[in-house]
Amino acid sequence: MKPLTYEQALSRAASLCSGSEHCSSEIRKKLQQWGLTPTQAEDIISYLENEKYINNTRFCRAYCLDKFRYNHWGRIKISQMLRMLEMDDSDINEGLTAIDEDEYLQALLHILSQKDRQLKDSDPYIRRGKLIRHALFRGFETHHIMEVLSQICQDK
Repeated sequence: MKPLTYEQALSRAASLCSGSEHCSSEIRKKLQQWGLTPTQAEDIISYLENEKYINNTRFCRAYCLDKFRYNHWGRIKISQMLRMLEMDDSDINEGLTAIDEDEYLQALLHILSQKDRQLKDSDPYIRRGKLIRHALFRGFETHHIMEVLSQICQDK
């Protein structure tokens, strides 16, 4: 791919950010792929931040809500993925607080109930272990998992 000029890259990055939420690290990687120098990339990113095309706090909030509602991820997995995108802890924490606690527990209950129906094991110890591993893989906290599992066991 032929390297882009500064003006072309700025225009393309602004267009990309106006279409959907992106964080500064994603745009930095794009600019590097387009052949810009690190200095030019930082200039473009600072321009985009000043013009409100990029806002990492807004990105974290949207990312947290999307990954929770559509992918049914827990807070641990969401925060790990945001750290991989080089987000600040303060932005991550602010995004995670956007998730409603009651909705969070309801989603975990739904996930575990659904998984419980799929399991064929009759031994309750094995079933419980599989449910815990499933919820941990999704990124939910252990204390929430145990709380919801006790609720599921009471319903049976």
